[in-house]
Amino acid sequence: MSTVTYGTGAPDDPWILKTPPLSSEYQAWRDEEALVVQVGKTQLSYQWRAIEDCHQMLLAHGEWMPLGNADEGKPVKEGTVEAWARRDDNPVGGYYGLRKGYRGRFANYVTPVLELLGLVELEHNARNNRVRALEEG
Repeated sequence: MSTVTYGTGAPDDPWILKTPPLSSEYQAWRDEEALVVQVGKTQLSYQWRAIEDCHQMLLAHGEWMPLGNADEGKPVKEGTVEAWARRDDNPVGGYYGLRKGYRGRFANYVTPVLELLGLVELEHNARNNRVRALEEG
């Protein structure tokens, strides 16, 4: 089940997506080298390279990985997408988020974009969702 409603992903025609449990709607678009996410009045942004980096990490992982959503500054469970997106040994050496105080929730907002782009399979349960990479091509 896809989380996208409509849109092209351009700033003037954003994707309308739903979070993995399909409980909340948000907008996302590519703006230069950033993935911008609009959740109500809150705007988050992540480095665009997070899309490919996360897909490559999931390919190497080879199996389902828990999402582990958490706000910036909140503890995260190791072995989750959220933990990887903050680790010092990921490709960017820490958070992919671009705005301090709003760098968390990576797994909640980035994985539906990966699903939309056909790079992952994403679960849509009420909680404890997981993701796994799909081979490209």
